[in-house]
Amino acid sequence: MTVAVRLVTEQDTDEITALVVRNLLFLAPWEPERSDDYATESTQRRMITDALARHAEGALVPLLITVDEAIVGRIIVADIVRGAFQSAHLGYWVSQDSNGRGVATAAVAATIDLCFGEYDLHRLQAGTLLHNHSSQQVLQRNGFTRIGLAHRYLKIAGCWQDHLLFQRLPTDDQRVSSG
Repeated sequence: MTVAVRLVTEQDTDEITALVVRNLLFLAPWEPERSDDYATESTQRRMITDALARHAEGALVPLLITVDEAIVGRIIVADIVRGAFQSAHLGYWVSQDSNGRGVATAAVAATIDLCFGEYDLHRLQAGTLLHNHSSQQVLQRNGFTRIGLAHRYLKIAGCWQDHLLFQRLPTDDQRVSSG
């Protein structure tokens, strides 16, 4: 199994739309409520076009997670702030059929390399729901450390929910093995 990340393209729209449709119920407890047209080709195409425009501006890195070149999820480096901060937020999801196989851990590792290499960031931050132990493990396996608790941080599944916040600096200890 070869896990990789790559920049999204408009040619990925059909495959992403199909993946989103297959995973709507699986992802619903972990994501904001979505509009009725979210899982349509036109909305996904618009989201990709917008993401690529923000990438060209240097504000976002919209990546796809692939296993043996098939798209199995998304990973986003968002809210990139330059200047003295050099920081961004990391978000990701993996399809239900790829979940629990180390895919997210490998994708986050590859994204860290991009962020601290090509994109020359100083800090990545990520948040997880308090009960999302799997995602917390993914971050910890990749050298992220817990930095705090944010009350009512994001509106997920229709409710304002607390999140654990994590960060990763390029100088932090090397990633630990998954077990």
